Amino acid sequence: MKVAITGATGFVGKRLVEKLQKDGHRVLVLTRNTTSAQKIFPSGTFPNVEIVAYTPTISGAWQDAIAGCDGVVNLAGEPIAEERWTPEQKQKILNSRQLGTQKIVEAIAKASPQPTVLVNASAIGYYGTSETATFDENSSSGNDFLAQVCQAWEAEAQKVKTAGVRLVVLRFGIILGKGGALSKMITPFQLFAGGPIGSGRQWFSWIHVDDVVNLILQSLTKAEISGVYNATAPHPVRMADFCHTLGQVMHRPSWLPVPGFALEALLGDGAMVVLEGQQVIPKRTLEAGFEYEYPQLPSALTQIISPQGSGD
Repeated sequence: MKVAITGATGFVGKRLVEKLQKDGHRVLVLTRNTTSAQKIFPSGTFPNVEIVAYTPTISGAWQDAIAGCDGVVNLAGEPIAEERWTPEQKQKILNSRQLGTQKIVEAIAKASPQPTVLVNASAIGYYGTSETATFDENSSSGNDFLAQVCQAWEAEAQKVKTAGVRLVVLRFGIILGKGGALSKMITPFQLFAGGPIGSGRQWFSWIHVDDVVNLILQSLTKAEISGVYNATAPHPVRMADFCHTLGQVMHRPSWLPVPGFALEALLGDGAMVVLEGQQVIPKRTLEAGFEYEYPQLPSALTQIISPQGSGD
């Protein structure tokens, strides 16, 4: 099959392109930076990858390239927790997802021949935060900023169904692999200064990057998969338990808590991504028969941190 991917040069996107290339599929990479993409996916190593320049929030000739693709995977979005949430940054976070998805749906609708499926990213931020509640795909949305972003994001994706295209929305939890959020958490442990972030009581709903990639592939290829699925492992943990397990796997102590005010000083409202959490269960994902390679946290962290671990 031929798959168009936005966000292909990101943490999940790179792993997905590698997997598709390995399995003999063709990939159309839609990217804002073709020079960077060509370095990440050199033609000698990735002969099945075509790179096309695009501006996510603006209509353009790039939309024509989607014609003839069997599926589209929309992963693009401004990073959530890397900068303070100024009004301008919050608008960037929203626009990159809402307008970016709008332009993808627009391209799919006018494509001929038309892709048969859109796999659109979302996030478990949809549910809001809680230390006590448990959420699954049928739970209602929260009302904080991230919940509102996810609602707007998913609402744009839903419009693809009017073109007769199958839609799969994957609400990502915290994705673990070599890179991403885990790379920032590992450094203090390497320095023997690791520990829980904030109260330690907040829920940490995680998933291994290889399971994310496999879930995307299943979403692309299985016609019976449609609607919303939580892309989280079936066993979420509290932050304190996560850090304790990470310390065990790294053979390092987990004794020095990172106070919440320190993160808030750096990230402002953006610190809530780490300091608050939600217990999310992948009910529909399990009902669909998805088989996790890494359902338990110790095996997931061991695979990532070991010298033989996969995934950048």
